[in-house]
Amino acid sequence: MIRIREDIQAGLAKDPATRSALELFLTSPGLHALWSHQVAHMLWNWGWHIPARIHSQWTRFWTGIEIHPGATIGRRVVIDHGMGIVIGETAIVGDDVLIYHGVTLGGKINDRVKRHPTVGNNVLLGAGAKLIGDIEIGDGAMIGANAVVTKNVPAGAVIVGPQIRPIN
Repeated sequence: MIRIREDIQAGLAKDPATRSALELFLTSPGLHALWSHQVAHMLWNWGWHIPARIHSQWTRFWTGIEIHPGATIGRRVVIDHGMGIVIGETAIVGDDVLIYHGVTLGGKINDRVKRHPTVGNNVLLGAGAKLIGDIEIGDGAMIGANAVVTKNVPAGAVIVGPQIRPIN
């Protein structure tokens, strides 16, 4: 369930400001939010939706990071400076993703369908990036700070600006 050692190694590899595993373990709101999400997600999958939502809301209160218990989060995801992150119910986040503060994986419709982004593996989501709707972000893509993404992004693409435009 909770992959403590693997998550700490990923955090140390992707955050040069963290000096030790102990520091990361004790002080990383991103790490705590991801571990808490694993518990909430388990409750959600058992059909215990209200306890799962209560658990995720307490995590939001303590960390400033809101991950819906229905969201699917991969392995070795790192949330750096997590304040203000929102990950919606039907979002899927792949493995080895780096997410900076203020990122939103949001929906744009109110129907009970897949309405949040799917983020591939080895993706970087820059500070303040907004990914909206049932879109796909390909493996290895980099989404720049404050980019607003409403369309699919191919694997390996680098997307920048408030109105997305590929630069490679």
